[in-house]
Amino acid sequence: MPRKRLPIGIQTFREIREDGYYYVDKTGFALRLIDEGKYYFLSRPRRFGKSLFLDTLAELFSCSRDLFAGLEAEQRWDWSRRYPLIRLSFAEGVLQTRVQLDERINELLHEQEMRLHVETTANSIAGRFGELIRSLHSKAGERVVVLIDEYDKPILDNLREPEIARGMRDGLRNLYSVIKGADAHIRFAFLTGVSKFSKVSLFSGLNNLSDITVDADYSALCGYTEADLDRVFGAELDGLDRDKIRAWYNGYNWTGEAVYNPFDVLLLFDRRQFRSWWFETGSPSFLIDCLTERQSWLPQLGQLQADTELLSAFDVEHISTEALLWQTGYLTIAREEQFFGEYRYRLRYPNLEVYQSLNNSLLRRWTPDGQQTLANKTQLGECLLANDFAGLEQLFTAFFASIPHDWHRNNPIAQYEGYYASVFYAYFASLGLDLTPEEASNAGRLDLALRFNGQVYLFEFKVVELAPEGRALEQLQARGYADKYRAGGQPVHLIGVEFSREQRLVVGFEVETLGG
Repeated sequence: MPRKRLPIGIQTFREIREDGYYYVDKTGFALRLIDEGKYYFLSRPRRFGKSLFLDTLAELFSCSRDLFAGLEAEQRWDWSRRYPLIRLSFAEGVLQTRVQLDERINELLHEQEMRLHVETTANSIAGRFGELIRSLHSKAGERVVVLIDEYDKPILDNLREPEIARGMRDGLRNLYSVIKGADAHIRFAFLTGVSKFSKVSLFSGLNNLSDITVDADYSALCGYTEADLDRVFGAELDGLDRDKIRAWYNGYNWTGEAVYNPFDVLLLFDRRQFRSWWFETGSPSFLIDCLTERQSWLPQLGQLQADTELLSAFDVEHISTEALLWQTGYLTIAREEQFFGEYRYRLRYPNLEVYQSLNNSLLRRWTPDGQQTLANKTQLGECLLANDFAGLEQLFTAFFASIPHDWHRNNPIAQYEGYYASVFYAYFASLGLDLTPEEASNAGRLDLALRFNGQVYLFEFKVVELAPEGRALEQLQARGYADKYRAGGQPVHLIGVEFSREQRLVVGFEVETLGG
């Protein structure tokens, strides 16, 4: 298989096809959408190929047949009918007021009018957009295709300023509501973005959108599947560990086939290094701020549950932690379940990149001394490799000392042992270690299980002021948490850690090793 150019950052279908880049054929999805419906909405995280898919749709409706040679659409599309096309994108620039948004919308509409050689006379944005659609239909004799990319960016850019964000939402609602009223003149409409705002808040005037965000048939519409890597990128895989590629970058799922993040895969093939390519392209500062302000319990983040309504609860007035993590790509759907007629979703980290990078970002936010945090992480890895439990005890004291005083004083979950498990969890997870927090058994719930280097480490954390029932190690022994692990023949280390809230110190650290 000959090697081709890697389309890193390229979102133009024509450029990819004409200049010899790799291309994963998504035209079958486009044909299915066009055959089965008319109005669609798709939410996917950033850098997942949404803009490229939109551009593919644009070239399909524009009858650019030469670009589709050898693709699924070539033999199945009617190339004799060319449709007038309106394309709007809010990807460029940062808008900070409602006035700027309205100006930008008028600029976008003017660009379309000039490109399509159509004049409008309406003064309002809604009137102008509606007139443009009707005029195009009349001029071309074919109904209009409307494609809108980054539909939500003006809102997302202002989430830290709720009043401004509300103004952006209202301005966009004014624009999008036109699409429903122009139904007789529209052949097809497709909107994409990162977030999934509720129809009540943003699409109240466009309630006929078919939301394919969580649809098994379209789970792989954006992203690369396992088969894609073999069929399209086979020449790039030589010398790379396939299991490691899968662990680092695969795992995104919207109830159907799991996919890789395209940006990650392309950068891996180009640089031949396993790094957090996608995570590093954009600082999720708003997400980190929210998780920090809400003082989220980290061990729980990768095990959250949500229903359909909660996953859609993304609006200026209320953004649930579950919706925020899922819609931005830091959690994905592990499985879909039915409970008394209601659909529910179990969420998880998609892969090692997100799991390790997100926890590392949170750890850096919580521990302002970057050099000390890095030293602590390095020492943690060395202690585990050497089973240096004396060093681990000293390190846990350093971890405890790194917790900002306000977290002790203000965090409501600081009254419980799980709070300290959360802080320590961040250190372990920032190294990408295989952790199972709050593992349940018939004996109760273990605080933290770590599998590393062919061994198992079981941790129990206790706040001594809240632990009248006994010491941490005694609880590990009494409840038999190690039983299910010993059958595997691996050494199992029981580690009981005790804290004093009042002294802000580790006051007890005991270890018992079983087997090995």
